[in-house]
Amino acid sequence: MSATAAPEAGSAIKAGDWATHVWETTALATPLALALLAEMAMGLISTLMLGGLGPRALAAGGLATNLFFTCLIILQGALSGTGVLAANAVGGNRLHEVPAIYWSGLAIAAAFTLPLFAVLSFPEGLLHAMGQPTDLVADIGIYARVLRWGVPAGLVGVGMMRQLLPAIGLQRLLLWVMPGGVILHAAMNVLLIHGAFGLPGFGLRGSAASIVVTLWALAASMLGVLHGRRNFAHLVAPSWPRLALLRPMLAIGLPVGATAAVEVCLFFATGLVAGTLGPVALAAHMIALSVSSVTFMVPLSLSQAANVRVASSMGAHNRAAARRAGFAAIGLTAAYMAVAALVFRLSPGPIVAAYIGPTTAANAATAALAARLLRVAGVFQLFDGTQVSAAGALRGLQDTKVPMVLAAAGYWGVGFCAGRYFAFTLGMGAVGLWWGLCAGLAAVAFCLTARFAIKSA
Repeated sequence: MSATAAPEAGSAIKAGDWATHVWETTALATPLALALLAEMAMGLISTLMLGGLGPRALAAGGLATNLFFTCLIILQGALSGTGVLAANAVGGNRLHEVPAIYWSGLAIAAAFTLPLFAVLSFPEGLLHAMGQPTDLVADIGIYARVLRWGVPAGLVGVGMMRQLLPAIGLQRLLLWVMPGGVILHAAMNVLLIHGAFGLPGFGLRGSAASIVVTLWALAASMLGVLHGRRNFAHLVAPSWPRLALLRPMLAIGLPVGATAAVEVCLFFATGLVAGTLGPVALAAHMIALSVSSVTFMVPLSLSQAANVRVASSMGAHNRAAARRAGFAAIGLTAAYMAVAALVFRLSPGPIVAAYIGPTTAANAATAALAARLLRVAGVFQLFDGTQVSAAGALRGLQDTKVPMVLAAAGYWGVGFCAGRYFAFTLGMGAVGLWWGLCAGLAAVAFCLTARFAIKSA
């Protein structure tokens, strides 16, 4: 379906053969993956440009940006109920329900902006509690107070749209808009950080402002197309938010956001533990995590594709199609991650060299350890991708509470505890931490896949 055509009634998924499900899932996930990679590119551009201001600016801007986007990702997950209900309505030929779902989702997104705006307005207490140096806290506060003005655009204009557009068949709009956002972001970084065309540079504030400007441009573009084109008017017709919709949206979305927060905390805590093993272990851990986060964008997009296609089939009361749609996404994820694991296994050195060259003894030790971690990361990602796709399929069944509990138990009860045991008791160091993560994610992947098999039968 093109980005210029409104969704048609009766477009629910047929049971079909496996090849059809694989093709349609891939077609839906591809624009989502490219949009996610474009967003990652924005973060990379900001990091590269901040590097020109010195290590202190890079540290402050990097921490503030990570805090900002981490919170956005968690809250965007909490908005996933919008996409589930919209896909369910489209699959069930109930397009008249989409406007109320849209405006109810916007109301939730607007409400979520308030706590994040407050956190970014007064970040100093949290940062001091985390043990950050006073001078760095001051710079982070400057950066965060500029970033806070991008919160409404990040949640209302981008976060909610990312959930809704694939659900109503307009995912290609993300592909049209997001690459333009990358180009704009790069240009705004040059203009606002260092100055150009006779304008002064604003340094650290300019870097934060470039993120804000880009988010508002992306939000305005997507909202403008959705509201400005006549063939989309019936999807966004004015409607009051409805309590009958807000409740199921939050019942679906809040556990998803909580699961994302639990996983983020797991990786943050693992990083802290890696730090106790020394700077070489921490640097290697961060390299492996950075590489893994790039390849993870594909499973994340397949997870959302599973969410949409399963919910659409359930809206059409076609449980067989929902089951095949979910397992098609899980299978695609496993196949993609198996290829990524093979690459990590066979050629970790060149990948690590893109981050750090082994020109000194310290760098050589870090590069060698990072290469070992990447080999483990290949196995780790196979399970991580499978569990996130299974979670997306379950989300399409509106099943999020039990998966949240299973994920939390697997992440912390198995993953974190096993990691510490391997790292310290067995003396495996950072490699042990990553094998612990593998164990935890394997447990979650097995439980969620089994639950989808049972729930979709």
